[in-house]
Amino acid sequence: MPLFFEGNGTVSAQREHFAESGYLVLPGLLPESLLDRLVPEVDLWVDDGLRSRSIAACLDPGPDDDPPPVMELELPAHGELLTHEPLLQVIADLMGAPFVFHHLHSDRHNPGAPGKPWHHDHEPNDRDDPGLVMVHALHYLGGLDGTVGSLTVVPGSHHSPWSKSALAHLDTSELPGEVVIDALPPGSTVLINSALLHARRPTASPPGTLPRYFVDASYCQTGARWRPVKPYWRHMLAAARDLDLGGGRWPELFAERHFTEYARPA
Repeated sequence: MPLFFEGNGTVSAQREHFAESGYLVLPGLLPESLLDRLVPEVDLWVDDGLRSRSIAACLDPGPDDDPPPVMELELPAHGELLTHEPLLQVIADLMGAPFVFHHLHSDRHNPGAPGKPWHHDHEPNDRDDPGLVMVHALHYLGGLDGTVGSLTVVPGSHHSPWSKSALAHLDTSELPGEVVIDALPPGSTVLINSALLHARRPTASPPGTLPRYFVDASYCQTGARWRPVKPYWRHMLAAARDLDLGGGRWPELFAERHFTEYARPA
């Protein structure tokens, strides 16, 4: 099945669009066979308390930064999503350089879920080089239909040096020039420059609304060492190598040398 990109489909045009606007829409990127395995894994992750344990391991890491009992990438379909070849090829085309996996996050947003205020997710690197790109792949397993919140972005905002929560006081209120993304088929992915301002704007969920299944993964261009966000990041990368998630096709994808030490929050 061909990929349908927003705008012109040539690699050079997509790279230019992503560089200028900071986002790229990939409708129906994920095959149905993968979605059928991902959805029950997200249910397991949420309902069995694995997500809660993962959060706890980040908030209160042990002396050896021990990982939780299960990490997202150890779930088979999540590991496959992380290294989905069409996804990684698009990222490689956009970055034009090798890249490394940063982290993976999985959740289920139930009807009536609250929004998430304006923010960005970019992490610093030890060269303070704004030219090195970090991207987030936002996977909407059931698509988007405006019933459990909408993804809202401000094109071009990644060009300005915002702090992560500079506009959090505005909650999810409308911003000039924003783009609302609320109509995507199942298995769609939105790639964003991690420095792009974005929000999850809540919407009224009519009776019968289904949960929204959401997975995001982030990747960083090599050339500097990036700050990890999970204290057990070494365990995470080692597990990915042990599982051979990259299949030898992406040698930098799980290399530890691209990261600084984890800095515990004050």
